[in-house]
Amino acid sequence: MPLRKVLVSAILIPLAFTLTACKEKEGPAEKAGRELDKAAAAVGKQLENVGERIQGAVSNP
Repeated sequence: MPLRKVLVSAILIPLAFTLTACKEKEGPAEKAGRELDKAAAAVGKQLENVGERIQGAVSNP
């Protein structure tokens, strides 16, 4: 059983270091894309609110 733990550790430890080393910094395109996503979500929420107001106005003349 100890040999199995050693083998698992020998695989997992380098894998953990590899994954942490591969973390790339966010570039300008990713930042712009994130801001566009936020703006699109805000516009969608506003459109939803407008739709609810229109539906309320039509339902309760």
